[in-house]
Amino acid sequence: MKNEDLNTLRQRLLDARQDLMARIAQQRGGALGRVEAAVEQFGQSDDEHAQNITERDLAFAIDEHESAELNAVQAALVRVREGTYGECVDCGQTISLARLQATPEAERCVPCQTQREHRH
Repeated sequence: MKNEDLNTLRQRLLDARQDLMARIAQQRGGALGRVEAAVEQFGQSDDEHAQNITERDLAFAIDEHESAELNAVQAALVRVREGTYGECVDCGQTISLARLQATPEAERCVPCQTQREHRH
């Protein structure tokens, strides 16, 4: 991989990390503690309570997804630093530049990723 391509992908990873960290901080900064949430929901109708639970569960799911994305980006940045970025973690083959451009945090080549998805 050319240094120019590597630098471009590294910058995209850094930008993605910054964006994800900001979104996660924003979501967590607006979250209520358990006590506050219980006080807020006390006296609400069943419909309002159910809607609040659904919204809370959705927020947790989004937070969990973004945390997983952040972990993948962080791992890719470690691979950049270690000089192994662009190598499949399973088979060691080179991950295509097109794949990395589409998904900079990719840690597997397409065949290995496909096999992994079929197993899970």
